[in-house]
Amino acid sequence: MHSKNIVAIGGGGFGRSLGSLEIEKYIISLTSKKRSKVCFIPTASGDSSLYKLNFYRAFSQLDCITSHIDFFSRTENLEEKVLNQDIIYVGGGNTKSMLAVWKEWNLHEILQNAYEKGIVMSGVSAGAICWFNKGITDSFAKELTIMNCLGMINDIACPHFDEEKEREPYVNNLVKREIIKSCICIEGNCALHIRNDFEYSSIDFGNGKNCYRVSKQDNNLKKETL
Repeated sequence: MHSKNIVAIGGGGFGRSLGSLEIEKYIISLTSKKRSKVCFIPTASGDSSLYKLNFYRAFSQLDCITSHIDFFSRTENLEEKVLNQDIIYVGGGNTKSMLAVWKEWNLHEILQNAYEKGIVMSGVSAGAICWFNKGITDSFAKELTIMNCLGMINDIACPHFDEEKEREPYVNNLVKREIIKSCICIEGNCALHIRNDFEYSSIDFGNGKNCYRVSKQDNNLKKETL
């Protein structure tokens, strides 16, 4: 029986600055390999060249075997590629557009299969919320919205919880009005590590950063640290 792992990052990591690569080292530590095979999926940023460059700089420093998947130039055999990795890392950007492209290529089913096989799933922002039932996204220009995601984890997630001031009131309002029962809220420079679907732990790679579950109890909002 493989251990299943998802590392959902609320903001930060190699996409902003290479820095000390704390969270990247943590993700690599979840594989038992001497040299982990890491594949970057930058669909949400439209396969941004600069983002890919930062990925290669970061994970090459950590002595990984690196590759990426493009959807906006010729796309390789996805099943072969994904199932041959130790780690999948999904970049940030437009979640709605990313999931639409993935579904067209059937990548969502391949990723589910990879997850069941014990390949570590990870990512930041769009790449953090995509694993959940639903996610809070700013894919739409004017406002935050809640959207259906891949559903590997039976929960709702919101990244950038302390980094974008409109996020906390938006989540609080959804919970207050009972549109959702609860939400996992991940701060920047923090990640939620989910082991075997249900074991949640908060990984701080900033300075006292947290993940919270916001819910409603006896008509009051409850914000508990995970």
